[in-house]
Amino acid sequence: MNSIDEHIQQDQSEIEAARAAGDMGKVRHLEQELKELQEYKEHHPGDNHDPTPMEVFCDLNPDAPECLVYDD
Repeated sequence: MNSIDEHIQQDQSEIEAARAAGDMGKVRHLEQELKELQEYKEHHPGDNHDPTPMEVFCDLNPDAPECLVYDD
């Protein structure tokens, strides 16, 4: 995907398809991903790129060990 807006749109479409198929596990997973993408977008209003899962995770959990950056 080229932008976060496209990713959000795709997740919304997939949620509807998963609901129609009765796959509630996939619906819950996609709803969580959608919520995190929307929150990321709120935190970075000028940034339109599609973030990686790691970028989203670190945005929501900046103190997580995986996200800490050390200066030499």
